[in-house]
Amino acid sequence: MPALFVLLWSTGFIGAKFGLPYAEPFTFLFIRFVLTLLLLIPLVVVMRIPWPSSPRLWTHIAISGFLVHGAYLGGVFYGIYLGMPAGLAALLVGLQPLLTAAFAGPLLGEQLVWRQWLGLGLGLIGISLVLGSKLEVGESLFDGFGISALLCVTAALMGISLGTLYQKRYCTSMPLLSGAVIQYLAAGALLGIGALLFESRQVEWSSTFLLTLGWLVLILSIAAILLLMALIKKGEASRVASLFYLVPPVTALQAWWLFDERLPLLGLMGMLVAITGVVMAIRR
Repeated sequence: MPALFVLLWSTGFIGAKFGLPYAEPFTFLFIRFVLTLLLLIPLVVVMRIPWPSSPRLWTHIAISGFLVHGAYLGGVFYGIYLGMPAGLAALLVGLQPLLTAAFAGPLLGEQLVWRQWLGLGLGLIGISLVLGSKLEVGESLFDGFGISALLCVTAALMGISLGTLYQKRYCTSMPLLSGAVIQYLAAGALLGIGALLFESRQVEWSSTFLLTLGWLVLILSIAAILLLMALIKKGEASRVASLFYLVPPVTALQAWWLFDERLPLLGLMGMLVAITGVVMAIRR
């Protein structure tokens, strides 16, 4: 499950790169969530999956949906749309395991041993090596975008970190499929309001956009998210979050395959460091 999750989740940045030229980010994500709900709701009904048992749990699930889906995806997509390189966005969001681990102790009572802290640090170093190796000499990471893009991706980082902790604390008893429906409804409403207020809502329905949308709906919004929910439910929040360290290296491999973006030796070394860090952080 962890390996499959990393492989699927890492395609999200590739999907953003393919799809954002054809639709604004909030509009793009709103369409994605509507299509996802059109598939998930009949599935829940046909399989007779129970809905959450109390209004309080419905509220907790909706709040986690705002954070895990609305804030995270909205922030990442809008940051890239405003000009932030996808690699830098992945690096900033890659800080999530450290942020989650730092808050997991006081909020959830999870205790990390020194080996896990060392693994988290190695993972961050590895991501920095992978993404830093792509920069040309004298180039700045902050060329081509402003503070707005940085704030968007920072909001995404806070959303996925707090959402992981919140779901582990309040939503461990939620049914996975019906809980996902509630989360997508909440996140879709948030992004739909954002599209109405800040975007023109124009879409170029090209074949590339349709294929990208199909992949993001079927593979990311359904398969990968359900895997993430199951991992959060079965494991400690900080251990689940450490899996995200593998996403930027796997994304870099996909970019090399799809777009011929080659990594130098330093980047390959960074991948090895990141994987070593993940193993140290999640191993009991």
